[in-house]
Amino acid sequence: MHAFRLAVPQAAIDDLHQRLDRTLWPDEAPQAPWAYGTSLAFMRELVHDWRHRHDWRATEATLNAWPQFKTRIDGIDIHFLHVQGRGPAPKPLLLSHGWPGSVLEFMKLIPLLGDRGFSLVVPSLPGYTLSFQPHQPRQSLAQIGAIFDTLMHDRLGYTRYGAQGGDWGSFVTAWLGANRPEHLSGIHLNLMPLQRDPAMFTDPSPAERRYVEAMQAWLKEEGGYQAIQGTRPQTLAYALTDSPVGLAAWIAEKYRAWTDNTGDPREALTMDEMLGNISLYWYTRCIGASFWPYYARAHGPWPIAGPIAVPTAYCEFPHEILRPPREAAARTFTDIRRWSVMARGGHFAALEQPVALAADISAFFHGLEAPAQAQPGNLC
Repeated sequence: MHAFRLAVPQAAIDDLHQRLDRTLWPDEAPQAPWAYGTSLAFMRELVHDWRHRHDWRATEATLNAWPQFKTRIDGIDIHFLHVQGRGPAPKPLLLSHGWPGSVLEFMKLIPLLGDRGFSLVVPSLPGYTLSFQPHQPRQSLAQIGAIFDTLMHDRLGYTRYGAQGGDWGSFVTAWLGANRPEHLSGIHLNLMPLQRDPAMFTDPSPAERRYVEAMQAWLKEEGGYQAIQGTRPQTLAYALTDSPVGLAAWIAEKYRAWTDNTGDPREALTMDEMLGNISLYWYTRCIGASFWPYYARAHGPWPIAGPIAVPTAYCEFPHEILRPPREAAARTFTDIRRWSVMARGGHFAALEQPVALAADISAFFHGLEAPAQAQPGNLC
């Protein structure tokens, strides 16, 4: 295990600027912007900001303000933040991001949770950004869960810990609850990782019928990215590794579709928040490897096998991509202690609504009877 500090070479920044200057723009169908994908007008603004205004060094400094480390587990160089919380006995908490996210999602959440008595471990998913190296093994969600438990339990010495996540992070968190329950004090999810198969609902309740209808509509109109990332990830990787504008358009479309907005993603996220994450994907050249969980899920069993009996909390944000009813979730998660319905926010909850998310996480874990404990002396 060794300390880490991010320092993107200036030559890489200069190369990005040169590529942005040479952008070849597509035309756009004459219908409404965003109707067929990322808006051309929006992308012109984003690229102009990326080239002339966005300060990567400021994003880099924000990340480097927190203690960072790397350690090799199962052949992967795992990057993680380890931030000690305030108070006499802060609770250890694992935060897991998803796609197309990174640890940058948690920059606003980390100080809020630290002040609420949590010591935070925030890893980059294997194959993602700062946990990506060419030619290293690519991991399924179950393998990622096992790696994260090794990090928490064996490398950092936490005998019991809490786990929280959204997107793929919710799958990793649920997997830990199912497969490492003796290590978990509880799990908190802001996406409910239920299998998206309408055929599973043979006798649906009215709430489940509404959920199935929403699921069918989403699979038809919004699931194309999963199909290509889960079947031909390498082909897509050539375009998005070579073209920064292509990479930005691929990710920005999700910022618009998955956040709480009325048509413009800047209602939910700042341009710098979007560009910081896109830049981190660009500089690390990780986009092809970041697709791997989609391929592994499409070609293997569903990664979450219930019942999951550890104490569970779910935080439902109104613009999450799918929002199953509690009765459906309870078939897999048998000890749901907290089910919060939030007023605002979407898929990128830690960025969009960090105060509300931090409050819900804190209320759940501090409300559990058995506090998490850590063995002293092994902490980075």
